[in-house]
Amino acid sequence: MAARKLAGFLVLALVITICEAASVFQPITNAHRSAASQLFTPVDGSFPSLEEAYEALRSFEILGVDKKADIKSATCRSVIETLGSSSPSPKDLFHALRVNGILKCEVKDQLFKGIVPKLKAVVSSASSLLDFYHSIGSLDLIKDQSSNVDVLLSDADGVFRSIKALSQSDGRWRYSSNNPESSTYAAGLAIKTLAGVISLASSEIDQSMIGTLKNDISKLFDSIEKYDDGTFYFDEKVVEALHQGPLSTTSSVVRGLTAFADVTSGSIKLPGEKILGLAKFFLGIGVPGDAKDFFNQVDSLACLENNRVSVPLILSVPATVLSLSEKNQLKVKVNTVLGSNAPSLTVKLVRASKSGSKDGSVIESQDLKFDKESESHFLDLPKTVDVGKFLFVFEVVLHDSELEKGYATGGQTKVPVFVTGLIKVDNAEITVLDSDLGSVESQKKLDLAGENVVSLSANHLQKLRLSFQLTTPLGHVFKPHQVFLKLKHESKVEHIFVVGSSGKKFEILLDFLGLVEKFYYLSGSYDIQLTVGDAVMENSFLKAIGQIELDLPEAPEKAPRPPLQPADPYSRYGPKAEISHIFRAPEKRPPKELSLAFLGLTFVPLIGFLIGLLSLGVNFKNFPSSAVPATFAILFHLGIAAVLFLYFLFWLKLDLFTTLKVLGFLGAFLLFVGHRILSHLASSSTKLKSA
Repeated sequence: MAARKLAGFLVLALVITICEAASVFQPITNAHRSAASQLFTPVDGSFPSLEEAYEALRSFEILGVDKKADIKSATCRSVIETLGSSSPSPKDLFHALRVNGILKCEVKDQLFKGIVPKLKAVVSSASSLLDFYHSIGSLDLIKDQSSNVDVLLSDADGVFRSIKALSQSDGRWRYSSNNPESSTYAAGLAIKTLAGVISLASSEIDQSMIGTLKNDISKLFDSIEKYDDGTFYFDEKVVEALHQGPLSTTSSVVRGLTAFADVTSGSIKLPGEKILGLAKFFLGIGVPGDAKDFFNQVDSLACLENNRVSVPLILSVPATVLSLSEKNQLKVKVNTVLGSNAPSLTVKLVRASKSGSKDGSVIESQDLKFDKESESHFLDLPKTVDVGKFLFVFEVVLHDSELEKGYATGGQTKVPVFVTGLIKVDNAEITVLDSDLGSVESQKKLDLAGENVVSLSANHLQKLRLSFQLTTPLGHVFKPHQVFLKLKHESKVEHIFVVGSSGKKFEILLDFLGLVEKFYYLSGSYDIQLTVGDAVMENSFLKAIGQIELDLPEAPEKAPRPPLQPADPYSRYGPKAEISHIFRAPEKRPPKELSLAFLGLTFVPLIGFLIGLLSLGVNFKNFPSSAVPATFAILFHLGIAAVLFLYFLFWLKLDLFTTLKVLGFLGAFLLFVGHRILSHLASSSTKLKSA
C-alpha cells in the first residue's frame, strides 16, 4: 500500500512540475461549444428572462451552435408581449430588442413606431447612466431592425454632453450625478452608450468631444492591471452598490471600446500589447462554469475578433511535451481568439534555452515551416537538443507590413517546452561492506532495465551501498528530480531514503549500526525497492531490486516500538474464508407398501361419510324451486366442493400460506351464500308450520 502511495506521489510531482509552467493560451475550442449546451438549457422552450435568453442566443451564435428553432416560438411570444406592453421599462425593451435582433421575430413596424417616442422621452429626461444606456441602446437596435422608423436624435450633442458630464478625470464614470463613486464597469457602459449616440446623431457630432472621449479611453487604459504572464484586465476599486468582478468589468470596457471604434473615424491609439493581453485574460479563464461568466467571456472575445483597434493573434503550442524517442516535431499555431485563420505570416523561433543552464541557447533564429494541411508551423528538433525543460521564445512576423496596424502579435512569446527521452542506466551495483575495514563482503551487479532480483544478507556491523549512473540520449549526466530507496520489513514497516548524487553517479551508503534504532531492532527479511523519476524521463521506474536478510541485535527494554500498520481498506472486499458444513444423514424411510397403506386409510373417513349419507336417506326434496334461492343453494354446494378441492391441492403442491389466503376468500363467500340459503329454508319451514 505504501508502494502505491509512493508511486502516486511520484506521478503527482511530475504532473505538478509540468503544470507549473507559464501559461499557454489556446483559442476557443469545441469544449466551449459543449459547455454552452449544458450551461444554457431552456425550460419548456424558453428561458426565465429575456436577458438570459439573449445571453444564450448570443453565445450560441458566436460558437456556431444552432439552437434557435428549439426556443424561437416561446421566446418570440415573450418578445412581442414585452414590446407591446403599455408601460415597459427601458431595460425590458432593451433585452427584448436584443433577442429580436437574433431571432428575427415577426415584429411589425407599427410596434416599433409606438416604442420610439417613449424611448426618446426617456433619453430627454434621463439622469442616470443606466437609463441612457438602455434607452439609447434600444433606439440603436431598432435602427438596425427597421428602416421605416425614425430613431435619429435631433439633439445628439446635448445628449453626448449629458453623458460625458458623468465622467471622471481618470477615465472612469459615475452611474449618476448623485453618486460620487466612480466605476470602471460604468466607463464601459458609458463608452458604448456614447457610441450609440454617435450612431443615432442626425448631424455630425462635434469632433472635439470625440477627441476628448478618446483621451478618456487612453486614461482608462493607463489604469489597466497586469499579470506576470502578460495578461491585462480591468477591476473595480471601490463601488459599494454595484460591485463587478474583473471578468464583467473587463468585458464592459471591451464592448464599449470596440463599439466606439466601429462608429468613429480615425484610430484609437492603444498599445497592441494591451489588446493582446485582454484577449489572453479571457482565454486564460478556460471554460467558465457560470452562465453569466461564460457569456461575458465569449461575447468579449467576439468583440475582439473583429474590431477596428487591433485584432489580437494568439500563438499557441498544441503540445508542450516533445519526445526525442518518438521524434516529435515542434508545432505552433497562430489564430484569432475564436480560432479563425491568421493572415499570411512567419513564426520565428528566436531562441531556445535550457532552464537553469548557463550554456546559452541550443537553438537560435530558426524560421518554422508552414504546413497548409494542418495550418500549423513546425520545426524538426536539431540533434543538439537533449532532454530537459526549455524556454522557447517565438516571434510572429506578418508578411504584409500594412497589416501590423490592424493586428496585435505581442512581440516575443515565451513558451516552456519539455523535451523527454529514454535515460540510460549504467554501472548499477549493490554491495555489502564490512563496517570496520570497508572491505567488500558481497557485491552484485544490477540490471535495472531487466527483471533480475538479488538476495543479500548483513548484520548490524555492516553497511549497504547502492550506486548507479544515469545518462541522457546525448551522453550527458542526468539528475532526476526523485531518487528514493525503500526498505520494507516483512512486518510491513517501511523506511525510505533519498539517494544523493556525487559527480557522475548516484550513491547511497546505509550504515546499519547507526540505523538499528530507526529500524526498531527488527531482524528478518527486507524488500529493497528503487524509485527513479523525472518529468522528462520517459522510462521512470519504481522497481523491486531484491531482498536483504538483516541480523540486528535484540531490542533494549526502553527501545522504541514499531508503529502499528494501518489495515488495508481493500482487504474487506477480498475473498472470505470458506465455510464447511456437514449435513445430518437422512433418516431411513419406511417401505413403499406401508406408505400406500396409510394413504388408503386416509380415504376411509370419506367413504364412511358417504355411507352415512346414504343410510340417513339424503334427498333433494327441500331443494329450493324458485330461481334466486336455487342459485344460492347451487353456489353454496359449489363453494363446499371448492374447499374440498383446495384441500386436495394443498396436499398435492400448495404451501400453507397460499392455502390460507384462498381459504379466507372461499370462507367469506360460503358465509354469504350459506346465510342466504339457510334464511330461505328457515322462512319456508316457518310458513309450513303456521299453515
